[in-house]
Amino acid sequence: MFWNERINPKTEPLKVLLKRGEFFDSARGRAIPFKLYYPAGEGLPDKMPVIIWSHGYGGNRDGAGFISRYIASHGYIIIHLTHAGSDSSLWEGKPGHPWDVLRKSPITRAMTVERFKDVPAVLDQLPNWAAENPEPGARMDLETLGMSGHSFGAMTTQAMAGENFPGDDDAPAGELVNYKEKRFKAGIAYSPVPIRKLHGETPEKHFYGPISLPIFYMTGTNDDSPLEGFTYERRVVVYDYTGAAEKYLLVLRSGDHMVYNGTRGKLEANPLREPHEEFIKMLSLAFWEGYLKNDAAALAWLKDGAAKAWLGGAGELKTP
Repeated sequence: MFWNERINPKTEPLKVLLKRGEFFDSARGRAIPFKLYYPAGEGLPDKMPVIIWSHGYGGNRDGAGFISRYIASHGYIIIHLTHAGSDSSLWEGKPGHPWDVLRKSPITRAMTVERFKDVPAVLDQLPNWAAENPEPGARMDLETLGMSGHSFGAMTTQAMAGENFPGDDDAPAGELVNYKEKRFKAGIAYSPVPIRKLHGETPEKHFYGPISLPIFYMTGTNDDSPLEGFTYERRVVVYDYTGAAEKYLLVLRSGDHMVYNGTRGKLEANPLREPHEEFIKMLSLAFWEGYLKNDAAALAWLKDGAAKAWLGGAGELKTP
């Protein structure tokens, strides 16, 4: 059924350990806490790809553990970042439900740009960090990097992949800024975020067309925005206008916003949570295996109909 006999959505072949810490960007005076997932024990590859994870608005480095544990167990090192100013400190300790608090907390362009800058700041520090932390640093393949994230973290992934964004308030009307990080080889955006048109009638392709990395967008038919109320169809627009030759789209039937985070937030219980998590894990792994480990069998499974057959009626999968 899958591209390799060792692959199973219910099992994690390697033991996974966690390490917490903090990077510090001295140029901005900004701390960037992290949580790192890495495999340990016998049978480890000499070198493993490194994937960055960016959380959603009001989240932190602890989200989406079910994805990263699974991916790490197959020979990857994954670094979850906490972005100060758009993290869980916005609602922690405040009265009311977190989402209600977050709806009253404006998302500014300055906040957005700061989280974009967190990613290259961490990449710049990884070689020294790896040398000082040989477990797992000695096994980090810093030439093979992936970028991923959920919701606001998906937007961060879109930025690293090449999406254009409106300039700051002082920029001329219509000016677009590009934050592409050339060190990444591929990206996964869970619940992609459409751009807010802040500069008149700029065509969609001017925002998403420059995305050139191989990229996988995942959403679901119930993936409404918890904060702004738009439906999943607007998320699909990001895929539609992405210029990358190698682009993918998963739309899970009845898939909602928080399934990618591993928690429910204010949403009701999802009776499809277990199968949805299996679909997410398997398709994510196949993508990373194909683009970060050059596994031709994994790419063939994704592209040649086997993955679509496995999904059955549970979702729609578009491939290059």
